[in-house]
Amino acid sequence: MTDATTSTSPIDQISERYLEDYVELSPTSATFMGIEGHDHRLPDYSPAGFEALIELNRRSIAAAEAVQPGTPREEVAKDAFLERLRLELETYEAGVPQYELNAIASIPAEVRQVFDLMPTATEHDWEIIAIRLNQVGTALDGFRDSVSQQAAAGRVSAVRQVNDLANRIASWAGADGEDFFAGFAAKAPDGAIKATVEAAAAAARKAYEGFGEWLRTDLAPQAPARDAAGRERYELASRNHLGAAVDLEETYAWGWQELARIEGEMQTIAASLNNGDRSIEAVAALLDNDPARKIHGKEAFRDWMQQLADTAVRELAGTHFDIPDSIQRIECMIAPTSDGSIYYTAPSEDLTTRPGRMWWAVPAGVEDFATWREVTTVYHEGVPGHHLQVAQTMLRSDQLNRWQRIGCWVSGHGEGWALYAERLMEELGYLEEPGARLGMLDAQGFRAARVIVDIGMHLELQIPRDNPLGFRPGETWNAELGFEFLRAYSRMETEFLRAELNRYLGWPGQAPSYKVGERIWLQAREEAKARAGSSFDLRTFHSEALNLGSIGLDPLRRALARL
Repeated sequence: MTDATTSTSPIDQISERYLEDYVELSPTSATFMGIEGHDHRLPDYSPAGFEALIELNRRSIAAAEAVQPGTPREEVAKDAFLERLRLELETYEAGVPQYELNAIASIPAEVRQVFDLMPTATEHDWEIIAIRLNQVGTALDGFRDSVSQQAAAGRVSAVRQVNDLANRIASWAGADGEDFFAGFAAKAPDGAIKATVEAAAAAARKAYEGFGEWLRTDLAPQAPARDAAGRERYELASRNHLGAAVDLEETYAWGWQELARIEGEMQTIAASLNNGDRSIEAVAALLDNDPARKIHGKEAFRDWMQQLADTAVRELAGTHFDIPDSIQRIECMIAPTSDGSIYYTAPSEDLTTRPGRMWWAVPAGVEDFATWREVTTVYHEGVPGHHLQVAQTMLRSDQLNRWQRIGCWVSGHGEGWALYAERLMEELGYLEEPGARLGMLDAQGFRAARVIVDIGMHLELQIPRDNPLGFRPGETWNAELGFEFLRAYSRMETEFLRAELNRYLGWPGQAPSYKVGERIWLQAREEAKARAGSSFDLRTFHSEALNLGSIGLDPLRRALARL
């Protein structure tokens, strides 16, 4: 599906013009994508700023709809572009980005996190950082106006999310003993620039503190106690995160069966590791306390992750995947915050200024790490997971326009691929050690539990009377039952699970996109096998699928069917 004239076809011109206009309106997105030249600005999050985004989407959709693709590649490009922009427009018109609050993915979190990715090598870099830090107050004021406008129309996030975000902001400002802004400014080089950055960081901290106080005193009293998004909001969120429309009730029922299957496999491994005892909790405690499976210290753990990630790249390149030299570097990082999140950030567009990075925001006080749990995480975030997927896409200028390469991200595609990558590493023999395989299954089970809890809580479904786990038959899902279920089927720290529950309630449809996305990837592979018959080649399938870039899962299946 190569096309030497990628950048000159009409759909590519429209897509690339949209990207240029979009990063002008959303310079933080430019930083996350690795596009240079926008780091000195923050977006306009006011109602006028969102109206500008809405108008851009409408204009770009109309232009793309008028295009007649001339090649199969252009047909895929048009399908991917329209699927994303139509959903984005629907989401903007529903007011979701303008009012949705949570501690992980809403606009206040986006603004704070963007500073993690800004260059810091030179004094000029720090001058740019100071300029952007000084705009934090204006950006948060604009967003407050948008939230207030939506609140006047009756759209307010649940009080749980309002308070959770306020608490997270307080932690960034030093309430838990770690002041992000002071710590960040302390890294600036000595001299006049350091004082400039420190003053800008102090202003940014003050702006966040004011926004957090507004959340508590003004918005929280208006916020509903009900956590559930409801069907209409949830269906939109699910389509947005997956790039596909799925039968939510069927997916919910599948989640129960999938979790029961995984629990059974884990019990079998537990018995093999613990003298016939099938208790998953007992063998998890055994492995956690095994000195051979424990690392002490954040830096030592980072080094262990780096070694494992580098080994995966070295051994998979040229055997199971085509991994060009320019993307074989991945950097494992300890994040500057301590909220427990693990995430990947893409390399810069030139693939040299900033490498792809795997980040771990280690919770405060945590110094011991159980490696059996995290082998699969490294494969998820690194290779063959996110790093291979994202960095390889950035190289495909002969097949993908610039928007496809760096401007499009679909959670169900990306997170589904990364979870598929974990399972693939088992298929390829990289998880033969029983502890590592148990860790992979534990992560899979956690994602299956999220399908059940997320759909169940937001649609307020009844727990099946005949559910295979015997959990609370006939009761109706709510947050309390959601937490009880996570405690029963996720072997993680209590506070982490509380944060996870808040994440699901504040970010509807995102958590299931991992496991549902993996399910659709596996279905797509089986469909490709059926089409190719005896000529099916797994390495070729992976190459052709990844060469399509990040794409909605419905457009993915349509594109694969045309190969």
